[in-house]
Amino acid sequence: MGRTPIASSPAPEAAIQIPTRRSEKPRRSRPPRPPPPPPEPSKWVAWLSPTIIFINIALFLVAMYLNNCPSHSHTCIGASFLGRFSFQGIHENPLLGPSATTLLELGAMDVKKVVEGGEAWRLVTCMWLHAGVFHVLANMLSFVFVGFRMEEEFGFARLGGVYVISGIGGSLASSLYVRTTISVGASGALFGLLGAMLSELIINWSIYENKVQSLMSLLLIILVNLAVGILPHVDNFAHLGGFLTGFMLGFVLMIRPQYGYINKKKMPDYIASSAKSKSKPKYKPSQCIMLIVALVILITGFTTGLTMLLKGVNGNDHCSWCHYLSCVPSPLWTCQARCTSSQYENRVQLTCMQNRKSQIYTLNNGTTAVPIQQLCAELCG
Repeated sequence: MGRTPIASSPAPEAAIQIPTRRSEKPRRSRPPRPPPPPPEPSKWVAWLSPTIIFINIALFLVAMYLNNCPSHSHTCIGASFLGRFSFQGIHENPLLGPSATTLLELGAMDVKKVVEGGEAWRLVTCMWLHAGVFHVLANMLSFVFVGFRMEEEFGFARLGGVYVISGIGGSLASSLYVRTTISVGASGALFGLLGAMLSELIINWSIYENKVQSLMSLLLIILVNLAVGILPHVDNFAHLGGFLTGFMLGFVLMIRPQYGYINKKKMPDYIASSAKSKSKPKYKPSQCIMLIVALVILITGFTTGLTMLLKGVNGNDHCSWCHYLSCVPSPLWTCQARCTSSQYENRVQLTCMQNRKSQIYTLNNGTTAVPIQQLCAELCG
């Protein structure tokens, strides 16, 4: 008579008895998928290291151009094809470079000019000058193996800070003990980089795997380079001063977070909250102690050294054996003549540290370390 109700229809009844497929079962709620991890930071490309190399080589070329050996000497090397870039004679500069007068005009370290002339800027300028081709090539090749790696690992700011401050520390140490010669070169800055690498390994000891092997290799390199400084005509005081300065700077500038520290600022919130209880403090107490001690030693050393230098204090007067740190005499070579000096107006008294002979000389106005060195050599001879 009428339509059959839907509930009593056989077709729906059959449909109800059909078993449901697995895909039709109700799905369980899943947690939201975490966001993709942040991209890895791109590798740092060194730019300060090649800039430092360029500046050193460029300044050496400027020194050779201004030196213009053929205009005032007849014993120049390579004058026929190098022109004004030719080198001074071997008797004056065996490293194939400009004259001492040219280096002084460009900013070489001269204790008299710093003490009496107030030219403390020479502590900085002398580290960018080099005495000859062999000098600049040896230093820049050494810098290639150390500077690029350090800049890629720690950035340009830390590399530049260690390089410049260590160079000044080396110049300061040299000026306190090498009183009768001028000084140029980046050796102090390079030894500062080695010192910073050593202290960086010590203060970040827990994050390295091959600790002892790395330490032994680095110590061997440092000892070999310092041993070269006991040869004559090498300013080992600049090496030692730069190394000690860089060693202290490494504790201050090269400190890393300890193993197990988690930087939550760079993590998603849901991970940072779970890692909060597992994270360690950023630095160990021992790291903080080493940093503070090194900073105090660094500030005290620079303050004391600058005060002594500007007052004209001769470091050899307070340390009779320190000259052996720069040159150790042997049957194969003789050390450069070293004299202590005391000056009043235009009269200077030189005392040879080898034979203890003493002599008073009258100097002309404008006399620098070059003729004083010659007088010292005659006195010791």
